[in-house]
Amino acid sequence: MHEEEAPDPVDARLGARLAELRAQHGWSLGELAERSGVSRSTLSRAERAETSPTASLLNRLCGVYGRTMSQLLSEVEAEPALLLRAAEQPVWEDRTSGFVRRSVSPPHTGLRGELVEGRLAAGADIAYDRPPVPGLEQHIWVLEGALGVTAQDAEHHLDTGDCLRLRVWGPTRFRCPGPDDVRYVLAVVLP
Repeated sequence: MHEEEAPDPVDARLGARLAELRAQHGWSLGELAERSGVSRSTLSRAERAETSPTASLLNRLCGVYGRTMSQLLSEVEAEPALLLRAAEQPVWEDRTSGFVRRSVSPPHTGLRGELVEGRLAAGADIAYDRPPVPGLEQHIWVLEGALGVTAQDAEHHLDTGDCLRLRVWGPTRFRCPGPDDVRYVLAVVLP
């Protein structure tokens, strides 16, 4: 019999928060599965921190709970400080898709905007079926590499230095066509 590996501390806190949110709404796993389009088993495994949730899964749950991914992730971290040194900025990784997310300026009570640094590995492709908050304002500024963004049935190719501004109402897709990884800043402003 092999020893089970302890869950990542952030995944454990995230799982507990997801279970807490579901309980606050009075939903069973089945009800949440119907609302989110995510299987009961996947939801259960995420809540028990048996798996690290993907960006796509968190996006679906954020949509159901009416919050941004940054808001959800900030709820499992300590109260954000006004000054956040680079070494203190929370980093979350979706190992499945090759997406690394640094919360440069996490959500803070009374503020509507936040800054996120995103990194996608060459060939990575992430699709979000809906925005976490309809009408969410996004500014996507590419720092290094190339990024493909599809929003509102329009495809946009961004190179180093380019910035795409939009409000998100429907599905979006972020792709790194390669050959190199892409690093970008995502400014998010709540409607």
